Amino acid sequence: MAGYEYVSPEQLAGFDKYKYSALDTNPLSLYVMHPFWNTVVKVFPTWLAPNLITFSGFLLVVFNFLLMAYFDPDFYASAPGHKHVPDWVWIVVGILNFTAYTLDGVDGKQARRTNSSTPLGELFDHGLDSWSCVYFVVTVYSIFGRGSSGVSVFVLYLLLWVVLFSFILSHWEKYNTGILFLPWGYDISQVVVHYA
Repeated sequence: MAGYEYVSPEQLAGFDKYKYSALDTNPLSLYVMHPFWNTVVKVFPTWLAPNLITFSGFLLVVFNFLLMAYFDPDFYASAPGHKHVPDWVWIVVGILNFTAYTLDGVDGKQARRTNSSTPLGELFDHGLDSWSCVYFVVTVYSIFGRGSSGVSVFVLYLLLWVVLFSFILSHWEKYNTGILFLPWGYDISQVVVHYA
């Protein structure tokens, strides 16, 4: 297995011709988030690696997951008759989630700003985003919780599949068309979490 070539020389040569191409039609992204991210990216020094921004945002998502797993391991936080998660935890999770989302939006802008955009950086970013899909959905599930007034675990399972499939299908479409059509679901989920 150690001698197996995962990428052929022809495929490696394709990386030299690769150019990132995405189409974002979401009004929230176009008129609110992108202008915000364009302002935020100017705060970062040019020596700061975009992949470090990507990884920092991912660590915040993982920390949120671990924090909620500690305070709400059974997903009963909002169910009547169960121990509730302290208010400060919700505030921290909300702030860190927004910060992680911002870092995810800024990393590519930093890469283009510093002329360090690479296919490997995009793979790193979207690879961590794919993991974040799971952590984010499971963390948000604590808002709704289980129990008579909550949402069933089966619904959580279905939500995970919906989020993962939208991510997978977007990237499959990019593989076939050369353009990543960004789904609206992620931005809309940020608004839902904010007002939940």
